[in-house]
Amino acid sequence: MSKKPVIGVLGSGSWATALVKMLCENMEELNWWVRSQDTIDHIALHGNNPKYIQSIQFQVEKLKLTTNMKVVIESSDIIIVAIPSMFLDDAFNDVFGENSSFTPFSNKLVFSAIKGMISKYNYIPARYLHKRFDIPYEKIGIICGPCHAEEVARERLSYLTVACPDTTQAEIFAPFLRTKYIKVSTSDDVFGAELAAVLKNVYAVGSGLAHGLGYGDNFISVLICNAAIEMKRFIDVVHDIDRNIKSSPYLGDLLVTAYSVNSRNRALGTMVGSGYTVMAAVIELKMVAEGMTGAKGIFEMNKDFKVEMPIADAVYRILHERMSPVLEMRLLSDQLK
Repeated sequence: MSKKPVIGVLGSGSWATALVKMLCENMEELNWWVRSQDTIDHIALHGNNPKYIQSIQFQVEKLKLTTNMKVVIESSDIIIVAIPSMFLDDAFNDVFGENSSFTPFSNKLVFSAIKGMISKYNYIPARYLHKRFDIPYEKIGIICGPCHAEEVARERLSYLTVACPDTTQAEIFAPFLRTKYIKVSTSDDVFGAELAAVLKNVYAVGSGLAHGLGYGDNFISVLICNAAIEMKRFIDVVHDIDRNIKSSPYLGDLLVTAYSVNSRNRALGTMVGSGYTVMAAVIELKMVAEGMTGAKGIFEMNKDFKVEMPIADAVYRILHERMSPVLEMRLLSDQLK
């Protein structure tokens, strides 16, 4: 791309809102698909998203807002998909039809900012985009943390990783996210980083469960240490390339999600550990906790790989088989080292 690319964002949740804030600092114009016309009207009038991270004030004159997803895709060179994983397939089906062979992303560079699995297929986002729209893997990248949208809103120093199979593509895109408070590195490990992004949410639920059950910092530190080992074991089996699991997209993202007060997955676990039913906790949370679908997706995916994953399995049983958090955590504690 010799000229400055046109960038489009799909989604209007908290992470999409934070990404739009970053991009507006580097772009003169930005295409943004927002599902609700009421939300668009509010943003245009008041300069903020009425539902998510309301403290972020947009440079509205830079935004080309629309409820027409096709317009954003067709008029953009780079597409950022930031629709939560549990709504992604339905959002695309509403626009393109469930069985459509239409490939709207032809010749586009597509970056996933999704932090979960598409549960209908048990696909990580890159695989879903490839299968659903026949996008070549070399044209699919991801944006990963550790980075909470709430801290982007406060302009606290944060770090992102942009991963593409061809790191040249990542290097083209990365500057559009860099600001005085956002540093961006690049990687070629799309699949490993995406799996880490799914797993860290599952382990954050586990951290919250332990907290809600009354376990202390000593236990939780051991739990997360074991989770990091388990994460590496699984990712290395599924996608065996040379990677440093101790670096930011893996261990860093795990730590911030497992410990932060901004972590909705930790909050979900804390509520269930404190006595809420899973459904009551989901309703009370009022935000998407990707660890819910992630736990099921990893459990199903691991049927093919048969990796020993006691922590992820325990979280799955608590969330989806309604097993006792007290009993599962007690049994798990005997397996930690």
